[in-house]
Amino acid sequence: QVHLVESGGGSVQAGGSLKLSCAVSGVTYSSDEDSKCMGWFRQAPGKEREGVAVIYTHGKSVFYADSVKGRFTISLSDDKNTVYLLMSSLKPEDTGMYYCAVDTVLGPVVAAHLPVPKTLDAEGQGTLVTVSS
Repeated sequence: QVHLVESGGGSVQAGGSLKLSCAVSGVTYSSDEDSKCMGWFRQAPGKEREGVAVIYTHGKSVFYADSVKGRFTISLSDDKNTVYLLMSSLKPEDTGMYYCAVDTVLGPVVAAHLPVPKTLDAEGQGTLVTVSS
């Protein structure tokens, strides 16, 4: 069973930076070429779940929501056990709970700017990011 644990959230002023981490366990790969889609989504109070960034474990292709392009960077550790999200030039509208997830649907969701489904193959408990103006 896949288990995801996020960390690194906190409070920061606008323009600041934060780096989120997601510890991943329980993912099985059928081969070296078996690519999983891992990523981050967020949810602000009263708003839908919004895909932020995804990375594919094989080839490390990445996709970002337009709202974070040029400011956020997603990366994956060499052992594929940690997914990072480096957030820079933070804005108050980036405030929300940030969740790590593993699901093949995440890539198309982020690329097409669609809402994140309520049920994913695996998601963590989230870490809170608060950006003050």
